[in-house]
Amino acid sequence: MRLHDDEDAGIFTRRALILGGLGALSFSALAARLYKLQILQSDRYRGLSEDNQFNFRLLVPSRGKILDRYGKVLADNRDNYRLLLNPDQVGDLDALLDTLAGIIPLSQDRRDKIKKAIAKRRPFSSVTLAEQLSWNDFAAVNLHLPDMPGVRPDIGELREYPYKEVLAHLVGYVGKVPEGMQSDDPLLQYPGFRIGRSGVEKSSDAVLRGKAGALKVEVNALGRVIRELPDPATAAQAGQDLALTLDVDIQRYAASRLEGQSAAVCALDVRNGDVLALASVPSFDPNLFARGIPEKTYKALLNNDHKPLFNKAIGGVYSPASCFKPVVAMAALHHGVTDGRERVRCTGKIKLGDREFHCWNRRGHGPVNMLGAIGVSCDIYFYEMARRLGIEKIHDNARLFGFGDRFDLGLGGARRGLVPNAAWKRARFELPWSQGETLITGIGQGFISATPLQLAVMTARMATGRKVTPRLLQGEPQEDFAPLDYNEGQFGAVRAGMIAVCETSWGTAHRLGGLGIKGVQMAGKSGTGQVRRISKQERDTRVLKNHELPWKMRDHALFVAYAPAVQPRYAVSVIVEHGGGGSSVAAPPARDILRALVEKERSSLAASASAPARGVL
Repeated sequence: MRLHDDEDAGIFTRRALILGGLGALSFSALAARLYKLQILQSDRYRGLSEDNQFNFRLLVPSRGKILDRYGKVLADNRDNYRLLLNPDQVGDLDALLDTLAGIIPLSQDRRDKIKKAIAKRRPFSSVTLAEQLSWNDFAAVNLHLPDMPGVRPDIGELREYPYKEVLAHLVGYVGKVPEGMQSDDPLLQYPGFRIGRSGVEKSSDAVLRGKAGALKVEVNALGRVIRELPDPATAAQAGQDLALTLDVDIQRYAASRLEGQSAAVCALDVRNGDVLALASVPSFDPNLFARGIPEKTYKALLNNDHKPLFNKAIGGVYSPASCFKPVVAMAALHHGVTDGRERVRCTGKIKLGDREFHCWNRRGHGPVNMLGAIGVSCDIYFYEMARRLGIEKIHDNARLFGFGDRFDLGLGGARRGLVPNAAWKRARFELPWSQGETLITGIGQGFISATPLQLAVMTARMATGRKVTPRLLQGEPQEDFAPLDYNEGQFGAVRAGMIAVCETSWGTAHRLGGLGIKGVQMAGKSGTGQVRRISKQERDTRVLKNHELPWKMRDHALFVAYAPAVQPRYAVSVIVEHGGGGSSVAAPPARDILRALVEKERSSLAASASAPARGVL
């Protein structure tokens, strides 16, 4: 018996050793695993744990405001109550949408758009369920949030344009980020985020947009926020406010004076090039684009023959017509083809080869010098000056006055117009330049074209004798304008003709009665731009009046002016598409805008002079 007991004890001891060894080995493995998890990989699992407990949410910065020169707000922000959805936290999307539709209006079209947005989204990103909610609807959804996993209320910003149509082309508008736009900026992936799509909003988007921040929030297992843990180091940086040179009161007045027309106006401060008004009418409400424009409304804007979506002030190109004659006069004086006192006889027409060129006054003006030719806008005089100069000299002098320059104000869509010469025609048509084309260029017709902004710049340069260059953003570096390569005697002769246009009883714009401010004269030049060719048969019988023609066949009406005539302050250009005569249609609003500018400056100076002096008592 004892032998068996000893054998059993040996077997037990071996088993105990084996089991003990296995236990020790298991404990060692467990200890090693715990060491690895708790010591070596503690940072990793702490991070995973925090990811389950904490989320980081993007903080959208407030977009900078756009202001006029006096601090009036042209583009602002207001609260946008909206709902975001994280699809990864949703089980049954249709059931969720059904629940939401029982709280706020949710059309089938909107449901389809939500599903499309989910299909296109980036992984783990959110989509917009609804926005621009009323406070009552927003509060109702918040009350039912426990029944809608994945839905997150959010208070964002919506861009607002208080002046609506008055500034649409200039300030522009914001819109959703275009599909496929590549950028490392996380804001561009944020649901519903809007960027500048036109005007100053687009050109200065990077400045206005600001920089995103981040907010750490503690969440429960359902993703609901328990508490926020803000960190000043990750706060959003608001976009910068932007001040323009624009005077919104003058802009609004200019737009109102052209209401009902298809037209454009530009007003400049000739001393520094500040754009004070830049209006294109008709216009549109940019708030519609910022919030989502209905398709029917958009199509109506597209199909409007007055082109409300098009910025005519910088993108419309027109024959400058007789507004170009002062430039030809400067060229003639500069190159010595006339002394300005010489008289050219106008009989109503001039012949070149077998072709006749007509003056707008069929009876003729008789003998006219430069003063009279500018004042009555005699075509025959400028045909003769153009013939003597040749197209190359006309081209070079036109460039000095800003024709052919693309003045980029940061609005997009600015055009250069065209200043033709022989090289241009050969390149464009593979044809030589003809002398007849030189003659019609001399009266601002033919191939030559310009924008309203270029015409305002030309007028400012004529008024000052310096290379005035326009600017729209305050704070832009502005050097002293270089003098143009003409002498004061030449400028004086042409300016006298432009004063005669407005201030004499025989000038083409004499019906204006001048500026209407005692002791202040204005200088200007009217233009009537043909959009059709008048046939010989029509000239032999009777040239149809503008009101007898369809709207699109009527002449364009143009007028450029500056004031005061002595020590000029402001220059204005006005173009009324198919408006008819420049002196009768475009001149009155140009005069009124100039008068408003001069009167506002005088009122401001008077107020400053009457204000009590501040000093130390």
